[in-house]
Amino acid sequence: MTQDILNPSAGDESRNGDQSAGRPSAWWRDAVIYQVYVRSFADGNGDGIGDLAGVRSRLPYLAGLGVDALWITPFYVSPMADFGYDVADHRDVDPLFGTLDDARALIRDAHAHGLRIILDVVPNHTSDRHPWFRAALAARPGSPERGRYVFRDGRGPDGAEPPNDWESVFGGSAWTRVPDGQWYLHLFATEQPDLDWENEEVRAEFADVLRFWLDLGADGFRVDVAHGMVKAAGLPDVGHADQLGPLGTAVVPYFDQDGVHEIHRSWRALLDSYGGERIGVAEAWAPTPERLAAYTRPDELHQAFNFHYLLAPWDASAMREVVDASLRAAEAVGAPATWVLSNHDVKRHLTRYGGGDEGLRRARAAALLTLALPGSAYVYQGEELGLPEVADLPEEFLLDPQNARAAGAGRDGCRVPIPWSGDVPPFGFGDGGTSWLPIPPAWRALTVAAQDGDPDSTLALYREALRIRRAHPALGDGPLRWLTGPPGTLVFAREAPGERPDGASGDAGGASGRAVACAVNMGGRTARMAAYGKVLLASGPVRVDGDRIELPPGTAVWWEAR
Repeated sequence: MTQDILNPSAGDESRNGDQSAGRPSAWWRDAVIYQVYVRSFADGNGDGIGDLAGVRSRLPYLAGLGVDALWITPFYVSPMADFGYDVADHRDVDPLFGTLDDARALIRDAHAHGLRIILDVVPNHTSDRHPWFRAALAARPGSPERGRYVFRDGRGPDGAEPPNDWESVFGGSAWTRVPDGQWYLHLFATEQPDLDWENEEVRAEFADVLRFWLDLGADGFRVDVAHGMVKAAGLPDVGHADQLGPLGTAVVPYFDQDGVHEIHRSWRALLDSYGGERIGVAEAWAPTPERLAAYTRPDELHQAFNFHYLLAPWDASAMREVVDASLRAAEAVGAPATWVLSNHDVKRHLTRYGGGDEGLRRARAAALLTLALPGSAYVYQGEELGLPEVADLPEEFLLDPQNARAAGAGRDGCRVPIPWSGDVPPFGFGDGGTSWLPIPPAWRALTVAAQDGDPDSTLALYREALRIRRAHPALGDGPLRWLTGPPGTLVFAREAPGERPDGASGDAGGASGRAVACAVNMGGRTARMAAYGKVLLASGPVRVDGDRIELPPGTAVWWEAR
């Protein structure tokens, strides 16, 4: 008998990660963490800018989606030169986003909904409006105030040339001269002076900042530019232009220096001194998976974003190579792998995968691939709605400082606010009838309300995938076993703990008990393969005929293997 299958129901509701299911108790090893970009998530006061009250109002939606934790981007006091990543006060909330009481209430209510809260900490630099930097500008060269930052004399007879050839991530020199002739380092915008982490006062300050938020109930921190705090001794030249390589993975003397690991070890000890398994997550760009894994050694941070996976092309061979390398590197240090497709700094993956209907098919398939892989996964707000990159924002809205690097380099297009409901912008983003970035009118079909209750919607796909992942003992943390599939496909099995004690490999049909097989067709033509068992979920229509299945291009399927 032939049948069309899209979204069959799954099995039981046992909690993934439960010790009774044979899993380790560490929640973060297989957590699904949802990134909230505060400015663009929900507007609670009608001013067109997302805020903490807006996030708090949407906690039921996030709990219903099935994620385990929220990573919330910076909401601290800031002049917003880099939309909050230029912090002027690490212990208070910017009035644009609310108050410290709003932050306390958000953490409390999230916990009541079963959601953990991971906050952003920005240790590489401060705002140029931070009291420390204002004091540094007012002080003399060589003073303790300047010692908190990286100030240096310039080169040349009159010191008119920068101290070295380092480049800013946002384009141009990484150095700016102050009126008395010295230069200060800023690896990002001129308004973001780099701190000097050789300075003990800097280290003590950030340890205190972490304690402040941990005492308020934060469950951990995403560490911004975790690879950048320590610079090579002597600040040597790089020796060439275009230094950063693809998304900062090049070898340079100002990123991924060995000295950063001492800082992360001290932070791990601080986190471990609190109950509740508080975690640290490294936003670290490193040249290789092995260098990245160093950030998650047992005495360092718990997770590190896997940008090698994010950058992988839509190609089965290339994707498998990245997955294998990531798993090997994570296993070598006893850490879970992490998987991320999009965030607030990169073009949305639906658009990277081709855009339009093809991009959507691939993005839906990528979601099932990602959520079937071992370890922890991240979801960037709006990917569960199938949101594309907005490439045609009017020029007056292109305010991201990264636009200075090159035409089209800005990150504005992935930060357009979430469409919640209604037929016209801003689609229920707030009650004020506006949004800080314009929402395309075509998104009326992508709102949460429009997709809610539609079993074929991308939102329904994510909800069901997250439900199955949470319920099924074979998904989450644990091993992966590759299976043979047609050209252009990835096929692998995930066994429940203890199901294959012999560690044998081969056909998933030989697995005993409950296992999940996942297949993704990254090729250009329909793939016909063995159907390993009961279909749990598919990213698009698939055709099952007896013990065979037809998997169209850009489609993924999960089976409960026999």
